[in-house]
Amino acid sequence: MGGAVSAGEDNDDLIDNLKEAQYIRTEKVEQAFRAIDRGDYYLDGYRDSAYKDLAWKHGNIHLSAPCIYSEVMEALKLQPGLSFLNLGSGTGYLSTMVGLIIGPYGVNHGVELHKDVVEYARQKLDEFIKNSDSFDKFEFCEPVFVVGNCLEISTDSHQYDRIYCGAGVQKDHENYMKVLLKIGGILVMPIEDQLTQITRTSQSTWESRNILAVSFAPLVQQSRAEGEKPDTVQLPPVTVRSLQDLSRVYIRRTLRNLANQDSQGNGMVQRVPHKRKRRRCRRRPINTYVFVGNQLIPQMVESEEDEHAEEEQKKAVAEEEEERDIGDIEIIKQVNELREQILALPLPESLKAYLLYYREK
Repeated sequence: MGGAVSAGEDNDDLIDNLKEAQYIRTEKVEQAFRAIDRGDYYLDGYRDSAYKDLAWKHGNIHLSAPCIYSEVMEALKLQPGLSFLNLGSGTGYLSTMVGLIIGPYGVNHGVELHKDVVEYARQKLDEFIKNSDSFDKFEFCEPVFVVGNCLEISTDSHQYDRIYCGAGVQKDHENYMKVLLKIGGILVMPIEDQLTQITRTSQSTWESRNILAVSFAPLVQQSRAEGEKPDTVQLPPVTVRSLQDLSRVYIRRTLRNLANQDSQGNGMVQRVPHKRKRRRCRRRPINTYVFVGNQLIPQMVESEEDEHAEEEQKKAVAEEEEERDIGDIEIIKQVNELREQILALPLPESLKAYLLYYREK
C-alpha cells in the first residue's frame, strides 16, 4: 500500500511531498515526522527505499507506507497528556512520533506479536534517545513495548484516550477493540479495507467515518489446542513519574524556554537550512536542414520552449547558490542551546549527565 506521493531524496523531502499532497495537514504532525528520520528504522542496506511512499517488510519487521502513517497521525488528533495504545507496534516508528506530541505526562504503550521485533523497537528507541538531534527539542513520552497477541489482552486492562491498530481487523473483533477506548477517545484501525476513525461518544455509542481505502494484513489469531488457555497479555502499568524524573522534565523545560527567548532576543531564530531545489533540464532538439552552397546539411535548432527551459534552469541554479549560502550560515547558528545550558549549571557531573539523559552529544 502506498505510492500516493513522489519519492523523496531524504526525510525532509518526503515530508514536503506528503504536505503537498495534503496527507500531513497540521504543524505538530509535521514536526513529529521531521524529527524522526524514517530511514533510521530500516535495516542496513535497505535505506535507499526509506523515502518512497511504499510499505516495507523484511522478515517480521514491517513499516507501513508514509501516506498511511500520515493519515493515522492526523486522525488520532493527539494532544499533550493523552494515553496511547499501539496494537501491532512493530518497529516503534509511529509510537516514537506519538511520544513527541503527547509529551512526558502522557502514556505510550505498544503490543507486538513478535519478540524479535520488540527487541528491534527497543534498540531503535534507545538510538533515538542517545543519538538524535531532535530529542532535545521536544518533551518526550517514551514508549513501552510488550510482547503478545493484541487479541488476548486481559479483560481488566485500563482504557486509553487514543488507540491505533496496525493490522486488518475483522468485523467480529471490532467491539473487542472498542471497549479498550475511553469515552471521548479515538480509535483508528483498518476494517474491511477501509482505514476507519471511531470516536466513543458514550458508554455504549460510537461514531465512525472512513478515512481512505487500504490493504492491511489481517490480525493473527493465536492457534491453540482445544481446551488450552490463551496467553493473556498484561499491558504495562500506568505509573506516576517519580519526583526526580518530574524535576528533570521541569528543569529541561525551563532551560529550553530560556534558550529560545535568548535566541529570539538576539535575532538568531534557528531554522532548518533551505533545501536545494532540483535542477530541471528540458531540452527538445529540433532537427532541421539548411542549405550551405548547394549542399543540404542537418542542423539542430533549439525551440522557444528550450530557451524558456534554459532561463528556468539558470534561475534555479542562482537560487540554489543563494540558498546554499544562507543554509551554511544557519547551520553555524544551530547550536544545542539546551545542552550548553545544562553543562553550564553549577551541579555535579553525575546530575548533569542525568539531565542530559546520558547523551554524549
